[in-house]
Amino acid sequence: MAASLLRRLRSLLLGVGALLLAALLALPARPAVSPAALEGSTPAGADRDAPGQRFSAGSYEQAKVRILGIPALTVAAPVVGDQGDAPDASRRAQVIEGNLDLLYDPTALCSDGEWIAEGILLRVLGDRQDRACVNSPLQERRGSHPEVTVNRRRLPGGEVVLEAVVPERSEPLSLLTVTYADAALNGTNAWDLAERWRRRLESRLLYARKATGPEALVRRWRTLLLLELLLLALTAVSFCLWRRNRLRVSADPSRQRWRLLGQLLLLLVLVELTAVVALAVMAVPGEVPLGLELLFQPLLGGLKLLVFAAVALIGRSLANFLLNQWADGARAAVEEQARREQRHRNLVRVIHRLIDLTSLNLAVLWILVDIPGVREASASLLLAGGALLGGLALVFQGLLRDFAAGLAVLIEDRYAIGDWVEIGGLEGDVVDVGVLSTQLRCLDQRVAVIQNSAFDRVVNHTKLRSGKEVTLLLSHRGPGIDRALAVVAEVLEAFRCDATWAPRLLAPPLLRGVSATGPLGITVSVLLTTVAGEQWAASRELRRRLVARLQQEGIPLADGLELAALR
Repeated sequence: MAASLLRRLRSLLLGVGALLLAALLALPARPAVSPAALEGSTPAGADRDAPGQRFSAGSYEQAKVRILGIPALTVAAPVVGDQGDAPDASRRAQVIEGNLDLLYDPTALCSDGEWIAEGILLRVLGDRQDRACVNSPLQERRGSHPEVTVNRRRLPGGEVVLEAVVPERSEPLSLLTVTYADAALNGTNAWDLAERWRRRLESRLLYARKATGPEALVRRWRTLLLLELLLLALTAVSFCLWRRNRLRVSADPSRQRWRLLGQLLLLLVLVELTAVVALAVMAVPGEVPLGLELLFQPLLGGLKLLVFAAVALIGRSLANFLLNQWADGARAAVEEQARREQRHRNLVRVIHRLIDLTSLNLAVLWILVDIPGVREASASLLLAGGALLGGLALVFQGLLRDFAAGLAVLIEDRYAIGDWVEIGGLEGDVVDVGVLSTQLRCLDQRVAVIQNSAFDRVVNHTKLRSGKEVTLLLSHRGPGIDRALAVVAEVLEAFRCDATWAPRLLAPPLLRGVSATGPLGITVSVLLTTVAGEQWAASRELRRRLVARLQQEGIPLADGLELAALR
């Protein structure tokens, strides 16, 4: 049972990995829709700023502008006509978002290494004041002056610009230009749209400057640290309860309630660990949306699994209906009906596995592609995924061969569950046929697992019908071979007419006569044709009757005395 479960888990993981890599290769590269705005120009003309004009959104490319990771504006750019040097929407969003970042998240021009190296150089030169790696005035003063005012201004060409006024700068900071495409998409004129955006940006920028100040960051990190410690403590308690429950299940595997409780506790531990990661992400200003998406992943993942569980149930029902129609087909011959029922049971089990595995793989793939950052994978990551997929194809080419061979076994009906077969020198009853391997229950009750691609010859003893050759080695000292053959024929006729054994015979026992002679004796051959699987019991009973009747008639079997007489 455990070995079968491990094999299923292995094939499941391999299938998931293959589908995931294939999906990653198929994902389209999406343009970045983060930051941006432009100092771009639009065609001048007062008629284009007339209020109330509306245009189809399909004529414009759109991109989001975020503040602290939360969408604040949607900028647009036309996608038809001559655009000249005007940037597209995603480029505009990048520039605008970069301008906004200067007001609440300014970055130094130098890396830490460059800053330290310059300090060492200035110490050697004896001039510690002439630094190139200096902080922006915004970065030095924003903590004590979070105020910000956003104004709108019309340029001589008719364009409207939004500017930010902060105490750290003597001149306003240009944020964005409200273009004709922005106004057309929103169904208003540039001046009114600029006022709407001005109010929104002013309130959000003021909050962003306060939230990214040193004091606010310390409070934020302190609060999240306490929550993290509390959540980690709950995770540790849940994990200890899971370990204790696992020991109980190991001591008494029959307690299904404890097994179910262990699965729920393990799921709770995974959810709590996801919450720990989500809180850690939310500690970074601007990453709250990403943390919330991570926090929602367990719930969304559970819903997606339920959706595909329903899909798997529907698929199973449809497969059962179609296979039942096939198994109950009236055109099948009477002798093939039992075989069709046997194959039906085999196909039901394998198709149910394939449906479950496919549904689970698709659910996992759906969950993975919705994890933040996976869908926006870079081109280099996709290329690496392609190389990894090629490497996995080489490493696991044996599994691919097993899968192809398993499909051939099912399609060609080489054997099914319940058949007695010989495969690769092993003989036994088929207890399971999978797409990767076949399990045989040998005569000594051992279970042999054989990979589907590991053999090229199969002997099926029980497909549709069965047969058995019964041989007798008669002594040369007998009364005569004709007398012996007549006695054997009488026994075969009685066996054919027996009410117990007649239903198991598909044809009367055939006396083939003398099949071989030698120093040891004369070999007499009888052929039995029986219902599938009944050849062994019938041959044992027939052999018993033949020996008893020959002894009664005084016809001796070979015992080796002939060789002694020859000496």
